[in-house]
Amino acid sequence: MYQNSDNASRDRFMSTLGENLKKLRKAKKMTQKDLAQKSGVKQSVISELETGTAKSTGSILELASALGVTAEDLKKGVIGAFDNNVVPVTSKLIPVLSWVQAGAMTSVEDINPSEIMQWLPPLSSDDPDGCFYLKVVGISNSPKYEEGDYILVNPAFQVCDLLSEDLIVVRNNTDATFKKLVIESDDRKYLQALNPNFHPNIIEFEDGMELVGLVIDAFRPLGGSRQKRMRKS
Repeated sequence: MYQNSDNASRDRFMSTLGENLKKLRKAKKMTQKDLAQKSGVKQSVISELETGTAKSTGSILELASALGVTAEDLKKGVIGAFDNNVVPVTSKLIPVLSWVQAGAMTSVEDINPSEIMQWLPPLSSDDPDGCFYLKVVGISNSPKYEEGDYILVNPAFQVCDLLSEDLIVVRNNTDATFKKLVIESDDRKYLQALNPNFHPNIIEFEDGMELVGLVIDAFRPLGGSRQKRMRKS
């Protein structure tokens, strides 16, 4: 009985989501193919979502970004957007930078917006201004962070603000890397891969290395999410 009730609730949710997606896509005068090209989500997935037959909602963030709304707006429907053909723009979108951009930047503001190919909604309403996403590549922090995950980086930190066990992005010359920071009792600092089988597992935090930012959140596009890191007082 309870299982049937849960299935019915999920079916209603998927049906509503599909209707919202289809109406908003049409309000933007986009075909499924157009939306697929802009969002990077397969057209077949968009079709399944719109017909309510999709098994997962893991592409919501990418689709919402391409349509100029938040994921929550897409789930609930945006008041007035469909009737008036006025598509609201979310008040805040966060850029997805490449690792090359992260390795070369001095601040997010220095990067030409035309060079940013993807923007995604924030994961929380209190995500600070100036944050950016990076898409995880490689297996150095697997299985906790798999290739294709997105990490949210806050650049408003100095090395003196960091705590041992913080997850950070640093650059050495123009190469950026994502690792855990370890601070020993003698103030020795080094970077460690979360994957114990990855080599080299430890890299000394040497002079010349620069902090790009602190990783404050992350998400997996398939629908999973990670607990937001809370800083110690």
